Amino acid sequence: MMEPVLGIGRSLTGRRWVWREAEERLGLAIAQRSGLPELVGRLLAARGVPLEGVGDFLEPTLRSMLPDPSRLIDMDAAAERLAQAVRSGETVAVFGDYDVDGACSGALMVRALRRLGCTVSHYVPDRLKEGYGPNPAAIRTLCERGATLIVCVDCGIAAHEALAAAEGRADVVVLDHHKSEGAVPRVTAAVNPNRLDCTSGLRNLCAAAVAFLAVVALHRTLRRMGHFAQAQEPSAIELLDLVALATVCDVMPLTGVNRALVAQGLKVMARRGRAGVAALLDVGLVRDLPTAHSLGFVLGPRINAAGRVDEPDLGMRLLLCDDPVEARAMAERLDSVNRRRQEVEAEVLGAAFAAAEAQHAAGHPVLLVCGDGWHPGVVGIVAGRVKEKFNRPACVAGLAGGVAKGSGRSVPGVDLGAVVIAARQAGLLETGGGHAMAAGFSFLAERREAFHAFLGERLAMAKGLPGAADLVVEGSVAVPAATTDLACQVERLAPFGAGNEEPVFVLPRARVVRADRVGKEGNTIRAFIEGEAGGRLKAICFRAKEGPLAEALLARQAGSLHLCGQIRAERWNDTVSACLHVVDAAPVQAG
Repeated sequence: MMEPVLGIGRSLTGRRWVWREAEERLGLAIAQRSGLPELVGRLLAARGVPLEGVGDFLEPTLRSMLPDPSRLIDMDAAAERLAQAVRSGETVAVFGDYDVDGACSGALMVRALRRLGCTVSHYVPDRLKEGYGPNPAAIRTLCERGATLIVCVDCGIAAHEALAAAEGRADVVVLDHHKSEGAVPRVTAAVNPNRLDCTSGLRNLCAAAVAFLAVVALHRTLRRMGHFAQAQEPSAIELLDLVALATVCDVMPLTGVNRALVAQGLKVMARRGRAGVAALLDVGLVRDLPTAHSLGFVLGPRINAAGRVDEPDLGMRLLLCDDPVEARAMAERLDSVNRRRQEVEAEVLGAAFAAAEAQHAAGHPVLLVCGDGWHPGVVGIVAGRVKEKFNRPACVAGLAGGVAKGSGRSVPGVDLGAVVIAARQAGLLETGGGHAMAAGFSFLAERREAFHAFLGERLAMAKGLPGAADLVVEGSVAVPAATTDLACQVERLAPFGAGNEEPVFVLPRARVVRADRVGKEGNTIRAFIEGEAGGRLKAICFRAKEGPLAEALLARQAGSLHLCGQIRAERWNDTVSACLHVVDAAPVQAG
């Protein structure tokens, strides 16, 4: 086992610091052949980028990376049926989901079909009353309202009974990405890269990306039919801001085509041409160009909040809104709803942490915590926080009327979704499904222990995980070397996210010379640090309301610290400066 960075086996946040493995010679070769700084070459090599792939990684374009939509099974059938609806001016209903991917894929499909002349309505189920995905009553309602084609986005691949309600009344096209088991529903087309019989190799697409490929295929089909001989073909590129938002918020790997979709989508979003997105950026105080971080931590939580604790379709309606005044009002409402969601989440979090602590101490490989009245709209977020704190797969559920409804989040290398599906097939769950990193489920309260035991048996490999995930470090930088130029060089590897994590650097023996709490809640610490050999650098630490890390940053007289974090380029009034975003620290040992 490699020695930890600077000997830090347990930091102030309880983590071990480890070097990211990279082939030094490949990094040097990338730098020399591509005319890049050696640091950038090393970072690219650590991400597994081959020499011939450097150009596509640094400048990802759809021209070189967008796959042929026909690679997806049933895509051609879906495009033909959508084209028929356009040519005949049919009434179409888009059935979506209440999370970000559902809102984005729903808004994308509604906009694309309306631009082509269809009459389009949308439907998002109520999380509490209807649950996830299509239900027979909702499908019958859409048929009664005149829909002759129903397009399910981000749902539907397992809704056999519900979609059967449309037989003889409306055709159905499913555009989904969730894990599929066995036969697909009897529909006109079921496009899903995670179908067992789909050989596209595109399993990491979110639903909005699948919907975007469906629009590309639809335009191609209409072009072949001569539909655009007298009408201008709409630009599919203008829909990419929605694809980028969904891809980041659904935590899809930012590699391959996803990297191109997000990079190009951020360019579209930067133009602020979509009133709803522009209003949400303003409410979220995003003044600079939007980044993947803006999408994941500013826009996404606000859109998600509506489906969790308010009107389920408010997020989609905002993304469909073209009136700036109306969009601003909806964005402010989402911001308010998000604050209420945070309050509800905080109420659940303390109890969930306490219960998880006891299970972790007892050696359970998977944490399953339940509470009476816990709001089902926040259990997924709480599961994510529990997973982060204990570095274990975590499932959190609210109990009501003898039934537990919950969500789970997993750690890399541990497929939670497959085990949840297996538990449902074994009769332990009423409902259950998901993918490797996230799952949803419900079970009768008396089956709680049996379900927990099943999870522990199937995911026993998680028992060997350390109490906190290792912090992967990519380089050591002295404070004077943490320059604006370095920050801008690192920025070339953006967008950052799952599969392309933002590089973390260690700044050894730094001294905090000033630190203050800032922000409405005082949860952020703004500081200035100096190095052993001089130099001065801005630093900021988020989610620092309490804990050893916050205490160490504020206790300036405590001596030197080894600091870990991202070195980012910050822009303000045409000025660019470097800033360390602190994620961890460890005291410098004497001697």
